[in-house]
Amino acid sequence: MRLYVVGTQGQVARSLREAAAVNPDIVISCDGRPNLDVLRPDLVEKALRASSPDVVINPAAYTAVDRAEIEPELAFAVNCEGAGNVAAAAAMLGIPIIHLSTDYVFDGMKKGRYVETDAVAPRSVYGRSKLAGEYAVAAANDRHVILRTSWVYAPFGSNFVRTILRLSAERDRLTVVDDQIGCPTFAPDIAAAILTVARKIKCSGWEREFAGITHLAGLDEITWCDFARLIMNVRKKQGRRSVGVDAISTAAYPTAAARPANSRLCCDRLAAVFDVHMPPLALSLENCLERLLETP
Repeated sequence: MRLYVVGTQGQVARSLREAAAVNPDIVISCDGRPNLDVLRPDLVEKALRASSPDVVINPAAYTAVDRAEIEPELAFAVNCEGAGNVAAAAAMLGIPIIHLSTDYVFDGMKKGRYVETDAVAPRSVYGRSKLAGEYAVAAANDRHVILRTSWVYAPFGSNFVRTILRLSAERDRLTVVDDQIGCPTFAPDIAAAILTVARKIKCSGWEREFAGITHLAGLDEITWCDFARLIMNVRKKQGRRSVGVDAISTAAYPTAAARPANSRLCCDRLAAVFDVHMPPLALSLENCLERLLETP
């Protein structure tokens, strides 16, 4: 199976490269700027023609949530126009696309887990730009799988787990928001799920039920504060430095962009359509922290 991944340095792109390296049936190509600029349709088409993939995967995005509030044009250019360009180039060549989106398309006011058909109402520029990207992808390529994920972390890149580890090395106690809840999702688990989806598309051929939005998020739900405490508990078991974590409210930690209070995603469709079942948070987090122990 031949795959083309847009981007090289993001958490999901790096995880896809790692996963492909241990799956001999997969040939993966990937590129990013300056060779591949999603705002240049000609470069996107040229890259896809050269690679001739079975499936295109686009995890690339403008993800600076707070900075997007003062750079809305750039956020929309990458997350909407760029996403549409990739989907259109894939459609021109008859290739299905798997596109990554986010829980930030919701306002976070729902009491339970969000399903794919729930009303969207993003509260931030980032969320609005990603929602616009979903529409652009769907309009450009009928054979699209849009995977919404949330609270992504990995042993590399910029994410909550690595931030907590850095701060715990500098401070004796941490304060973390405790009134936002979501489903932390390990980037390598996302990569494994994407490969399963891609294999299903390749092996069975395109089926109408594949098209549309599917939620892809971690199995367990937790607040940011309790997630930080879990990280510290695992670190303590590893014999590493662990500090206490105090709860604060979102109001006590203002940010430029509003975050959803509830980011929980229901993944029943992921299991029913693609037979993908996400592992528990404890297992994925331990995997992540063990890998970080091995990193110089």
